[in-house]
Amino acid sequence: QVQLVESGGGLVQAGGSLRLSCAASAASAQTFSRYALGWFPQAPGKELEFVVAISRLGGSTYYADSVKGRFTISRDNAKNTVYLQMNSLKPEDTAVYYCAADLLRSGTSYYVQDYEYWGQGTQVTVSS
Repeated sequence: QVQLVESGGGLVQAGGSLRLSCAASAASAQTFSRYALGWFPQAPGKELEFVVAISRLGGSTYYADSVKGRFTISRDNAKNTVYLQMNSLKPEDTAVYYCAADLLRSGTSYYVQDYEYWGQGTQVTVSS
């Protein structure tokens, strides 16, 4: 089992940037590399939304159209950490961002139900 802890959220003006991190505890680097990882924001009153996922070794990524060209996901398996670089932020990006891990699939799923482990979330607020 892996425990995920997000950090890096905050308040930023539209057009600004933030870098989110998600660190996995209770896991060795070898264990961490067995998980595909994704980021899912949840805006107030809305359901979780898929924005991006990365495969176990980082060779494959998948982005939602809404963030293509603005967000970049990466992972450092030696540090048990996945990152989300968010540029050109928009007010509609405002949400709690959750990191999630998928052990069962080797690819990059965009289905919420495919992810077994979730962090507690970090708030991102983009002001206009």
